[in-house]
Amino acid sequence: MAILFSLVARGSVVLAECSATATNASAIARQILDKIPGNNDSHVSYSQDRYIFHVKRTDGLTVLCMADDTAGRRIPFAFLEDIHQRFVKTYGRAVLSAQAYGMNDEFSRVLSQQMEYYSDDPNADRINRIKGEMSQVRNVMIENIDKVLERGDRLELLVDKTANMQGNTFRFRKQARRFRSTVWWRNVKLTVALIILILVIVYVVLAFVCHGLTLPTCLQ
Repeated sequence: MAILFSLVARGSVVLAECSATATNASAIARQILDKIPGNNDSHVSYSQDRYIFHVKRTDGLTVLCMADDTAGRRIPFAFLEDIHQRFVKTYGRAVLSAQAYGMNDEFSRVLSQQMEYYSDDPNADRINRIKGEMSQVRNVMIENIDKVLERGDRLELLVDKTANMQGNTFRFRKQARRFRSTVWWRNVKLTVALIILILVIVYVVLAFVCHGLTLPTCLQ
């Protein structure tokens, strides 16, 4: 999967989070929430190893995700925008007074569903390109995470490598289904062609036999 972890927070208070694999991204994300400068709306990205933490802060609500660096910027920020809209629409002003993880039971399922969608469905990126949205993402600079976290305080990011295999497995299954479908249609066409050929042969044989039987009568 391209997006491996995500959360929604008010300030440094995490309201909901979801992880697609075994990782300590949650602890690193909390450090980032504590260290992000200022309270203004912002779009920032921080890299650590080959993973990038993308952060979108709007009206005091922060949405964060950790993605593989191959995911680029458009897809992760499209995901963050989607999650922000869904969260605000679902909870409204309750966000202002919610306790830590107050929405986790319900909204973590939404995070999981959308993480999978933006990671594996090609329509996720195609739709945003058609809409022409996320133009502001082009100006988002990807900085090293050391910009916000002191080297001594920064945790080493640990990610279960089977997470990368999950995305490969999903794509392999889609290709396998497509291959089986192609083979099935090919077999159907061959079967139909064989049936037609047999019918033609039977017709020719019957025509020949009937012609052989009627020929003496004609000679009389």
